[in-house]
Amino acid sequence: MKLSQKEFVFNNEVVTRFDLYNSLFLTLPFYQVKYTGTLLPFFKSHVEEGISKKLSPVEIIESFFNKYQQYIKDADRFHLLFRFIQYIERQVVLFDAIEDSAFSKLETGDDSSSMQVLLQQVINQPDTHAKVRAALQKFSLRLVLTAHPTQFYPGSVLGIITELTEALKVNNINQIYLLLQQLGKTPFLNKEKPTPVDEAVSLAWFLENVFYQSASSIKEKLDTEFDFLAEEEHQTLELGFWPGGDRDGNPNVNLQATQAVTELLRKVIYRCYARDYKELRKRLTFRGVEQYMAELDKQLNKETRPVELHSKNQQAIILENLEAIKKVLQKEHDGLFSNLVDDLIRKVKIFGNYFATLDIRQDSRILRKTHQYCLRESPIRHRFPKDYYDQTEEEKLKNIRFVEADFYSPDLADDMVKDTLDTIRYMREIQEMNGEKACHRFIISNCQQASDILQLVNLFLWSGWKADSLTIDFVPLFETVNDLQEAAGIMEKLYTNPFYTAHLKKRNNRQTIMLGFSDSTKDGGYLMANWSIYKAKVELTAMSRKYDIDLAFFDGRGGPPARGGGKTHRFYASMGHEIANDYIQLTIQGQTISTQYGSVDSARFNMEQLINAGIVSALNQENGDTIDENGRELIQNMADESYRYFMELRGNPLFLPYLEHLSPLKLLSEINISSRPVKRNSGAELKLEDLRAISFVTAWSQLKQNIPGFYGVGAALKKMEQEGKWEDLKNLYRQSSFFKTIIDNCMMSMSKSNFNITATLANDPVYGAFWTMLKNEYELTSSLLLKLSDTKVLMEESPVERQSIALREKIILPLVVIQHYALQQLNSPELNQETTNLYNKLIIRTVYGIVNAGRNLA
Repeated sequence: MKLSQKEFVFNNEVVTRFDLYNSLFLTLPFYQVKYTGTLLPFFKSHVEEGISKKLSPVEIIESFFNKYQQYIKDADRFHLLFRFIQYIERQVVLFDAIEDSAFSKLETGDDSSSMQVLLQQVINQPDTHAKVRAALQKFSLRLVLTAHPTQFYPGSVLGIITELTEALKVNNINQIYLLLQQLGKTPFLNKEKPTPVDEAVSLAWFLENVFYQSASSIKEKLDTEFDFLAEEEHQTLELGFWPGGDRDGNPNVNLQATQAVTELLRKVIYRCYARDYKELRKRLTFRGVEQYMAELDKQLNKETRPVELHSKNQQAIILENLEAIKKVLQKEHDGLFSNLVDDLIRKVKIFGNYFATLDIRQDSRILRKTHQYCLRESPIRHRFPKDYYDQTEEEKLKNIRFVEADFYSPDLADDMVKDTLDTIRYMREIQEMNGEKACHRFIISNCQQASDILQLVNLFLWSGWKADSLTIDFVPLFETVNDLQEAAGIMEKLYTNPFYTAHLKKRNNRQTIMLGFSDSTKDGGYLMANWSIYKAKVELTAMSRKYDIDLAFFDGRGGPPARGGGKTHRFYASMGHEIANDYIQLTIQGQTISTQYGSVDSARFNMEQLINAGIVSALNQENGDTIDENGRELIQNMADESYRYFMELRGNPLFLPYLEHLSPLKLLSEINISSRPVKRNSGAELKLEDLRAISFVTAWSQLKQNIPGFYGVGAALKKMEQEGKWEDLKNLYRQSSFFKTIIDNCMMSMSKSNFNITATLANDPVYGAFWTMLKNEYELTSSLLLKLSDTKVLMEESPVERQSIALREKIILPLVVIQHYALQQLNSPELNQETTNLYNKLIIRTVYGIVNAGRNLA
């Protein structure tokens, strides 16, 4: 079979080069372990052979050690296994760096979803050019970086990866060899759990080293192509930030963290500006610019900056001086180096005084508790009925009052209550220091009723904010299947509330609504989650248009398909007129950040894809993916069947015990990659509803079973086939980009599953039948997906991605086997505490490598 050009490039630039540099890598001695690199290939081959024979992990590991008599003692065996893990972790980094170095060659620009193709199409088409320009004047893309623990390398490792990628681009052997040695000596693990500020520092690395350049270069391309003038400029690209602001279930995020992250973001953006200014100063040695350069020096250089400037929004004065310099250059110096000035102007306009908008998020239950406290303790309590909290929702909406007060939370208040009120007050300080866009959104998690939003408005008005200058957007987050069904009705109650309507008018009549994917997957399974969000978008769009509200959807999507990721741009490009799509806003997190936005090239490409998707959708609203009644009925029937099947699985008494005993779920809380607990109510007994979606998905991915990404899909497809609707289903797959993307992402999730690793569980007296049920659904889903897509292997239409996944899975297969070996050994009754601790440490260390290799984990 003839290879495509992209496959040919991938084989040459990635596969062959990985084999070459990996052979060099294996000769490096780490921590005086001379023969680890020599033994690792033999160990990998032994593991692969054992898996093919469906041996247990214990049998595989023990038979390997029996071949090498020098590893008789337990201490020597543990030592070697830890060294294997050390090597494999770094092999993952090497593969990442090689793949990233080949990015520009793999993404050649012939992809129809790239912005370059869109620009080429409009060059000689004046009408289309005008339409695209008009669409861009309204459209905006906001990427929000979150600190969810799905991949975190320390900053030192990220720096090495960046340098290694650049060295690989030019095949600098000496530099590559030095960096590989440095990589071998550099710790991958944090000694202690990171704080929210530590997480912010990690993500700020991407802001400074990736987004600062990539976002401005995209804006330059758009400005050049469409002749956008400064006075008509619209902020096409925006960045958001959650570390230090996201309080939902994270007890470590508090006012002090918010203050520290606010200062961090400002410090980092000024460091970027100062670096650019230094380059500018080298070039602008002409007369006429001295006074403006001196003012910029005062504003941007920390050595010369007066203390009072640290608490002022300097964006306007920086832009004023840059514009003045540009005029001098154009008038007196033939515009020499104006491009450098334009570049800095563009960046200051995009990133302002704050770099990325800090979102504040809190659970509605905490906000209700805070509101109830204020009604009991604050001076405005007499304005509300005494039985307000015993009233129905309709009665609350009639009786709620919007009065202003200046209530300071006393020190004796509950910590969460005090933090909520103090943070609301501090948001105004942030806006005064860094501008309104620095912190203008409060997200209400677990939003279940209109009063959740209106009571939050109360908290702002009681904390010194004024109704006429309430420069805050209140963003409800609907996440569970039930909340998604109720969302449109909740928003109608808000749109008909006089105070809230008046507030929206002051906010340009725009309402942002966040829709979360992760918990809806855990709540109702893969198909129901996707379909519930789609239906909610249709209903919310209709409701917003009914009241003439400009709606922006903010999508909480994780990296893996099981958490809403995958080919995200396809969803946005396919939206028809039923769904508001003028703005694209989504979370990016963990391995999604490092995979899709880990380098300037990849970040630029993926942002351009999303911009292209938004513009294509705007231009083709009438021809977009509006699913007809028959298609809706098909998907609804599938979602219902999938939901029934998934809920049966959740209701199985072995469901949680299976995860607890056979995956590293219980040990995830000991992994120092996140400040967040694995579950809410951390001191209580483990319940599925308290388990965080990330922990839920991670546990299944460590098992290499990825249940959240496919379970129930096969059952739903089978039902459609039995009811004689298969041809209708195939037509839907061909015609609906939405449905095709769901199916294709499901295939991606299944491509990272490998039931052979746990095959011996089929005979387990406790879990055998449960494991067999999961395996049967996997095989059913796989066979019917291939039949539906007319393909012979999963992801056949994406051969390069399929090969990349296969290579990653091959690299980490020994880690998975070591992990399951350790988990099985923990069941031995003879273990002492010291040995138990060593097995736990083995498990924890393997989790890092498996997660980091995931790049769209499940």
